Amino acid sequence: MKSGPIVIIEDDADDKSILESVLVELNVTNKLVWFNNCPDAFHYLKTTSEQPFLILSDVNLPGQKGISFKKQVDEDPELRKKSIPFVFYSTAAEQKTVNEAYTEMTVQGYFQKKSDYGEIKQDIKLIIDYWLACKHPNVK
Repeated sequence: MKSGPIVIIEDDADDKSILESVLVELNVTNKLVWFNNCPDAFHYLKTTSEQPFLILSDVNLPGQKGISFKKQVDEDPELRKKSIPFVFYSTAAEQKTVNEAYTEMTVQGYFQKKSDYGEIKQDIKLIIDYWLACKHPNVK
């Protein structure tokens, strides 16, 4: 497993609990760094010396929305240089939002949350496996 932390921005306690269970069942050993809002996640990304493995973000978050947060990350030269894979994982999947995610920023994936635990596990496994296999500019 690539060693960087997985940053998860999720404000729903039930979704957080499900994601934790899925990641444990998938034997994901990366440290999980949780945030329930975008400003705290942005501060972490700006101040951590660790190279995150992946960012999973909800779209509908209190205050600053996930789309706005991703634009903020993209506009920051230091964070762009880190090239952290960014995947939206959200209940909200209106076509307009999906289009905006792919055409106005550098999002690397957009997954709609499923209600079935097995399907959630399958999606998270797909995301993790893809980024484990993918070449990355900041991982040797």
